[in-house]
Amino acid sequence: MLLPMFQQKTLRRRAFVGAVGFGAIALPFLRLLNGAGAQDGAPPKRLLVVFSPNGTWPDEWRPEGGETDFRFKRILAPLEPYRERVLVLAGVSMLSTDRGPGDGHQKGMGHVLTGVPLLPGDVVGGCDSCPPVSWASDLSVDQAIANQIGGSTRFRSLELGAMSPEYANVWTRMSYRAANEPLPPEASPWRAFERLFGDASIDPDAARRRLALRQSVLDHNLADYERLSARLAAPDRQRLALHLETIRDIERRISAPGALGAECRIPELGTAIDHRRAENFPEIVRLQTDLMCMAFACGLTNVGSIQWTNSVGNIPFPHLGVTENHHDLSHEGDSNTDAVEKLVRINTWYAEQYAYVLERLASTPEGEGSMLDHTVVLWVNELGKGNSHTLRNIPFVLAGNVANDDGTPHFRTGRYLQFDGDETPHNDLLVSLCQAFGVETDVFGDRDFCNGPLRGLT
Repeated sequence: MLLPMFQQKTLRRRAFVGAVGFGAIALPFLRLLNGAGAQDGAPPKRLLVVFSPNGTWPDEWRPEGGETDFRFKRILAPLEPYRERVLVLAGVSMLSTDRGPGDGHQKGMGHVLTGVPLLPGDVVGGCDSCPPVSWASDLSVDQAIANQIGGSTRFRSLELGAMSPEYANVWTRMSYRAANEPLPPEASPWRAFERLFGDASIDPDAARRRLALRQSVLDHNLADYERLSARLAAPDRQRLALHLETIRDIERRISAPGALGAECRIPELGTAIDHRRAENFPEIVRLQTDLMCMAFACGLTNVGSIQWTNSVGNIPFPHLGVTENHHDLSHEGDSNTDAVEKLVRINTWYAEQYAYVLERLASTPEGEGSMLDHTVVLWVNELGKGNSHTLRNIPFVLAGNVANDDGTPHFRTGRYLQFDGDETPHNDLLVSLCQAFGVETDVFGDRDFCNGPLRGLT
């Protein structure tokens, strides 16, 4: 009697497990039989989102010149070493904020990664006429991408912060697992370290020793493989042969100098300092960046975000000679040249931190290039300009890249793209990110503000 197809597959898998007798190849091949598909040994795709608050000073943020012959002005000048790796996007607006409750900061923070209206709630905003709000009404783009690529890592996604408050409201959260489910950023590097590396089994040297012991497992078990192969149907024999070759290729990559995973090192954080004090902000920013990049290098996660404080971030920058608080300065009029100069100084410093992220990724060998070749780094803000609370012309910068199926870079970087801020919704940018990571969609967030992927990026 013929068994139903699913029972035949179940028996075939049981026979496989019994025949193989070793776990190094059994589980991946079972996933293959289940239709999960084999990995090709290529470096993983990664997404990192970084956030800075209170808008920017557009006159010193927007580059001069054309698409490829542009010149960075003061704020983005720290990105000059990476000009061929970046896309500066001017004129992209959060048009989705035309709907739903909230003040400018609330809408900006809640919409920037979701593109959907905020839910009504009991958090009163900064204007008397603004209805109180709760959280965003759908998931954020980083979590949509984590749903696509985060299942193979220990952490589906990793959310870090610097001077990001532990109290929860729409001003302090930008990532959402689902509607009404914000994800809190971890503000302490020492707590983040313990979560990431506190398990001794994550020790990279020990992991490499285990790898060395496993590298010859296929040769040692050749007789088992041949016995198994004889018991499988021809299509499954071919798939098993391809799977074994994939494992050999991954082993070659990992064991080669400078190859995938070779840069995994547990970082040293030094003596703990108070992560809640503004004077420690620069050190905390660097530590969180180092932790995120090492989490990527060690394969602990492929999706991350770092909040450089929160929406309405109101801290001083004494290391820049700025004793006034950032949010207070951002409300000064355009004629206050002292405030303008300090805002430019603050935003230039944030650009330096973004450049440091790119430096860390670019200096980490991976595959035939670096981690920056396989990581998209998106820099976002909740406002276009602080004193107007505008949600138009948001200062978006995208850097790094991921590969298409044919191995070519997905984004055409090294360009300054200028869009019509009244006609270009940032939802289209979110769609472009989804498509870069294999999420098949032409819509993200509020569909009424979606035109498909943002034109010109690929």
